[in-house]
Amino acid sequence: MKFSKTTLSTLSATVLGFLALGIASTPASAANTSTTFTVSATVQATCVIAAGNLAFGTYTGAALPATSTITVTCTNTTPYNVLLNPGATTGALVTTRQMKNGANLLNYSLFSNAGLTANWGQTIGTDTVAGTGSGATQTLTVYGNVPASQYVVPGSYTDTVTATISY
Repeated sequence: MKFSKTTLSTLSATVLGFLALGIASTPASAANTSTTFTVSATVQATCVIAAGNLAFGTYTGAALPATSTITVTCTNTTPYNVLLNPGATTGALVTTRQMKNGANLLNYSLFSNAGLTANWGQTIGTDTVAGTGSGATQTLTVYGNVPASQYVVPGSYTDTVTATISY
């Protein structure tokens, strides 16, 4: 079978056109490769403690109760104990704290319950307040009491108690 130059030329142009379309419509292929990496952090047990002042007010010889709060914020599931020292007055004990006015002393006590029966001291497992952190602020109430029948020199009496969190 013989083709004329015109037919051969038309046929060649048609084949080349189809080839060009086929090549042009094929998407370019890109090579991809992936990897992974580890992300990590270590969370350290942490606690923060803050305390409000405890103001008894005016003492007249009758028992004088008052309250204050301690706030504790610890990382979730962190066990803690809150300790209260005897105060700054020399000779004071956690069972009988003392406010001072010069050489004059006024006894008081701090408790962890409203019934004023659970002394709040500094011996873990005996007289501290234990808890477990939740990640949120937790409020603890300090119950104070100045016992009745202390007839001391009039004036302003003060003490400073240190609240410590052990975790």
